[in-house]
Amino acid sequence: MKSLICLSLAAFVLAGCQSDQRQARSQTPSFYASMANPGAAVDAAMARNMIGAYRRNNGLGPLILDPELQAAAQAEADAMAAADRPSSADALKSRLSSAGYVAPAANLSAGYHTLAEAFSGWRESPQHNRVLLDSKATRIGIATAYTPNSKYKVYWVLVVAADRR
Repeated sequence: MKSLICLSLAAFVLAGCQSDQRQARSQTPSFYASMANPGAAVDAAMARNMIGAYRRNNGLGPLILDPELQAAAQAEADAMAAADRPSSADALKSRLSSAGYVAPAANLSAGYHTLAEAFSGWRESPQHNRVLLDSKATRIGIATAYTPNSKYKVYWVLVVAADRR
């Protein structure tokens, strides 16, 4: 009888471990979450942390999430999705500069489905990597927009800038 109770208890404990493992596997980290879905939103805090760690590894300071840069990034991502094409960063940088941001820089891209893909692509592109490693940057905003009928599906905007004047 004791051995039957011990076996039952062991089976119960093992079943609980397997359930925990399945649950942990089903919770995808936000940097792997697909933005190619209606209502998907990039985890801005995770993006800031990933980019911040990359900057720290390169001797640079952290970035602060800026609500106005977030709003500007979202508006630009939405505009690119509506036009179904990436736009130039120059107009966005000019608007941010006019709003008082010092030394704004931006990555505008399309086609990456996850934050991990976008971050990897930006690091591998010298032009985009300069934005990630902008030594003047202290603030960040990041956004995506999804358009299902586009060849790109997901549009990305990353904006960094120094503090406002």
